[in-house]
Amino acid sequence: MSPGPDAGDGVELVVLLDEGGRAIGSTAKAGVHHADTPLHLAFSCYLFDDRGRLLLTRRALHKPTWPGAWTNSVCGHPAPGEDVHNAVRRRVLAEVGARAEGVRLLLPRFRYRAVMANGVVENEMCPVLVATTADPLAPDPEEVAEARWTDWGAFRAGVLDGSREVSPWCRDQVRQLPADPLAAGAQPVSALPPALRDLR
Repeated sequence: MSPGPDAGDGVELVVLLDEGGRAIGSTAKAGVHHADTPLHLAFSCYLFDDRGRLLLTRRALHKPTWPGAWTNSVCGHPAPGEDVHNAVRRRVLAEVGARAEGVRLLLPRFRYRAVMANGVVENEMCPVLVATTADPLAPDPEEVAEARWTDWGAFRAGVLDGSREVSPWCRDQVRQLPADPLAAGAQPVSALPPALRDLR
């Protein structure tokens, strides 16, 4: 059973990590991103419909990191003690109003650091997962400015040749993802950072 995403007082928490991916504490999500952002736990999900199209989303314009950037379907942070597959299901439902089915781990060791022009830093161990949905979308405007279904092959080609502008983590993830994520086998949970791998 996964815990809720907050500390019981409405404060959403993120898991802080050491360089080996072990949990060393938690902090409020609202204040974690700044010029010296500590290494913390996150995830990215690529959500596909029953026609094999990718859900591409544009980040809400008021978000503190990469506002307005086009990116993968859903990003989020597992709560302390929360399995990453359950975290994906929770955030897909919260952000785009759909149920994530067939959640599979594809890039268990993905990590990135990126710096915005204003000096705000993203610094995450961010496993990448894929899922499907047949539900209609109901994006939360607090998270998503726009959402559209797009052909995966064309999207991937545009990212790889530089003609498609996306968030820095999405760009690096697409470079590492298999050419056909829906056909790729799931990677083992044992490859996840220690903060996640012993929870299933």
